[in-house]
Amino acid sequence: MQTLRAEDLTRNYGEKTLFNQVSFLIGETDRIGLIGTNGSGKTSLLNTLAGIDPQDSGQIDTPNDYRISYLKQIPELDDQLSVLDAVFAGAQPVFATIRAYEQALADFGAQPNDEAALNRYTQAEAKMNQEDAWLAESNVKTILSQLHITDLHQPVATLSGGQRKRVGLAQVLIQAPDLLLLDEPTNHLDFDSIDWLQKYLASYRGAVLVVTHDRYFLDAVATRIFELSFGQLYEYEGNYQAFVAQKADRVAHELDADRKQTQLYKKELAWMRTSPQARGTKQQARVNHFNELKDNLHTAQTDDDVDINLGQQRLGKKVINVEHANLVLGQHQILNDFNLLIQARDRIGITGKNGAGKTSLLNVLAHRLPLDSGTVTIGETVKLAYYTQQTEPIPGDKRVINYLNEVAETVRDVDGNEISTTNLLEQFLFPRFMHGTLIRKLSGGEKRRLYLLKLLMSQPNVLFLDEPTNDLDIGTLTVLEDYLSHFAGTVITVSHDRYFLDKVADQLLIFDGHGQIERFNGRFTDYLVRQQAQVQTKQSAPSTAIHTDHRESGAPSPVSEKHKLTYKEQQEWDGIEAKIDELEQQKTTINQAMTENGSDYGKLAELQHQFETVDADLTTAMERWEYLSQFV
Repeated sequence: MQTLRAEDLTRNYGEKTLFNQVSFLIGETDRIGLIGTNGSGKTSLLNTLAGIDPQDSGQIDTPNDYRISYLKQIPELDDQLSVLDAVFAGAQPVFATIRAYEQALADFGAQPNDEAALNRYTQAEAKMNQEDAWLAESNVKTILSQLHITDLHQPVATLSGGQRKRVGLAQVLIQAPDLLLLDEPTNHLDFDSIDWLQKYLASYRGAVLVVTHDRYFLDAVATRIFELSFGQLYEYEGNYQAFVAQKADRVAHELDADRKQTQLYKKELAWMRTSPQARGTKQQARVNHFNELKDNLHTAQTDDDVDINLGQQRLGKKVINVEHANLVLGQHQILNDFNLLIQARDRIGITGKNGAGKTSLLNVLAHRLPLDSGTVTIGETVKLAYYTQQTEPIPGDKRVINYLNEVAETVRDVDGNEISTTNLLEQFLFPRFMHGTLIRKLSGGEKRRLYLLKLLMSQPNVLFLDEPTNDLDIGTLTVLEDYLSHFAGTVITVSHDRYFLDKVADQLLIFDGHGQIERFNGRFTDYLVRQQAQVQTKQSAPSTAIHTDHRESGAPSPVSEKHKLTYKEQQEWDGIEAKIDELEQQKTTINQAMTENGSDYGKLAELQHQFETVDADLTTAMERWEYLSQFV
């Protein structure tokens, strides 16, 4: 049994305890999702398990031949290598075997009469056979193609951040270790690559420990959830949906126990305040019990919600109008006679292929990138905030509160009340002892949250969000989604996060590449259902011709020969569009309820179950509509 055992792990970072005497087991087929707020120590725990940063105390036990591979948020790749060479440059045994074989082959080729060179070559060849290393290159190419890395000889130095992440992902997957550590593996992946990765991990033979903000991904992959909270590690069985329900029960139980403890303490305190004569001389045990209660009294710690309650400036009807826009970057057509009218309260999601120009469109709309031709007109009342993929440069020696005070020392909330930067920081889960902290000491996620707060302090009425789910924890995303649902302005977001798009966008622009941009009104999941239905229809087309040939040979008449609806099918057809409309309305209502109950884990789990049931019914109804429509 290939099992990792961690006992009493403790790790501190400055004055902060990231995790304190945590213990857990990782079995050989576990699929574990690791979640927690930004700065709670998720990446530090991965670094500790990978042996990069040692724990302050505790121990990690594994079998002697146990292998761990680690995909960092920002993979470390040699810029001087090609993509394929970079993948094989890892330190894992299979890569060392391949490199040793290639060197032995080169030496033997140069000196074919050298007996020592022949022996080295023979041994290297035997080890290649022993480790099945011959298949490694083929497997790498397959994985890279699924991740849309096609130019295997491209220098790493020319890759984008997203491409580097996918090369790093390929490198750890091909190693096939006993434990895969994945830190935000879905960042920069488009939805078909995410779907492929979900299926790959589902059939992976080893264990997986993954940190991700993608809640649909967690639902599809995880069979256990680890939650880091206030230095403690809590374990839950099941996927993300199961975690939501179980955490609600845990928090409710802790708060109830804390309430009972507080009531008992108050009762004992009242007794202690009576005179010694009233207590009597035989009550020393009760006095000792009171002192023990007082020493152990504590308030249950729970993850507070990020509270975004800022006001905004008035937005007029005219927001942004794009007319006949054309843009070519390098050899790539980004926009081709593109027109778009953006109005107040629009919720537009932009998704599609990597490198097709999604971020470029945001830059065009923000007047950061000029068009080759066409116009972009921005309304006079627009006050824009642009949350970019890369956080603006922040001097590491600047303190947290000074960074915000550059915008303002106070802002107004939606009710017109003034809020100080100190209070805002506390609402954004930066306790007072962190206000004077140097920014270089913050985690990557904490820096992103601080950057978001600075943008919202400017009280915009139009928000551009470029991959906002990258590096933000699930709790912050949940509250951001709730904030956007009540935001009276316009929101345009680029994202590959299916869950986030479902929550915040009701219009979609799907970039297919070469200037082709598809438009869709509705949720992203509905778009994917439609796409799947179209694929199934295309796949079924060849079978129709085959069935027709079977009819000529006396085979039973297939369904494709049907020419009209039966009486019952006609009745079904007459009511099916109304049924679809009703189911879509139910989904909208449930989605709104989920937004309103974002912090109620129990209610959220119940609504999620209702949502999935209605979504499945809607999928069935749409498939029936697709079938019946052939005969109308």
